[in-house]
Amino acid sequence: MNTIARPALTAAVLGALSLSACSAGADDAPASASTSSQETEVATPTLNIAAAFYPLAYVAEHVAGDHGTIQELTAPGVEPHDLELSPVAVREMQQADVVLYLSDFQPAVDDAVAATDVESLDAATVVPLKDAADHETAVDADDDHADHDHADDDHAEDDHADHDHGTIDPHFWLDPTLLATYASAVGEEFAQLDPANAADYIANASALVSDLTGLDSAFSDGLAQCERDDIFVTHEAFGYLTSRYGLHQEGLSGIDPDAEPSPARVREIRDLMAADGATTVFTESLVSANVAEALASDAGVTTAVLDPVEGVVGDDDYMSVMNRNLSSLQGALDCA
Repeated sequence: MNTIARPALTAAVLGALSLSACSAGADDAPASASTSSQETEVATPTLNIAAAFYPLAYVAEHVAGDHGTIQELTAPGVEPHDLELSPVAVREMQQADVVLYLSDFQPAVDDAVAATDVESLDAATVVPLKDAADHETAVDADDDHADHDHADDDHAEDDHADHDHGTIDPHFWLDPTLLATYASAVGEEFAQLDPANAADYIANASALVSDLTGLDSAFSDGLAQCERDDIFVTHEAFGYLTSRYGLHQEGLSGIDPDAEPSPARVREIRDLMAADGATTVFTESLVSANVAEALASDAGVTTAVLDPVEGVVGDDDYMSVMNRNLSSLQGALDCA
């Protein structure tokens, strides 16, 4: 089951502590009184929050602080597009005070939210999402990428027909300013659900916005002077990032990470890389790198990880992964 039932774990731990306190009370009354006094100083989480996948859970954790428990529906290391929810997971989600999700990104979550009518906040209602093709249009308008004349390749038009034109790009969190917009909306949502702690939610959201603004500045400064501005990626998840920082992405596959690139598309990417003088093909942590590694070997270039931050493992978090992304981009693009 691809569900992390953090609230259930918390309940189990609290239950164990309760039993321990009762046992202590039977043997040592003064100790029990002391334990009771200490427990009153520990804030009891007010909100039970279900977050569909990692970036939303990251925001929820920072905005809720000590006032919330987070149930992350997509387990660490699992590609969120592949999420399936068991009946048990859906029942647990239904107990949440609010579900944070992104419509049309994970069909299983969309179906569960609709079936249970649970309180929810859809990120698509607070963040301006773009069509996947609009990223390229915006960058071409700014940087005159028309000289990347794909029309010269006989296969280019047919192959790009498969690159998700007319498909909304969900990866808004790769633009820190858009994740900041989302964080503010989450703060307001939590404040409405739990007015007693509203000031804390708003303050926590403001602190996260400040951190994300700093990250945005780091990317803007770090990518301001680069030898190249084209990145070659496994799948085109980075449109918000490239649009924000004046870059241009070319993907082996479009928005769908499970789509297999055609041989014609692989040849096209190889030719574009040669024309650009590119040194790197970017892979991802949760998507197979086999095609990218074969392309890199054929083209005589290296691979590096550019992470769409759809999920993290270990001690990583959004900030650490995004800072590694910045370093990877700077190295691949020969930035000053």
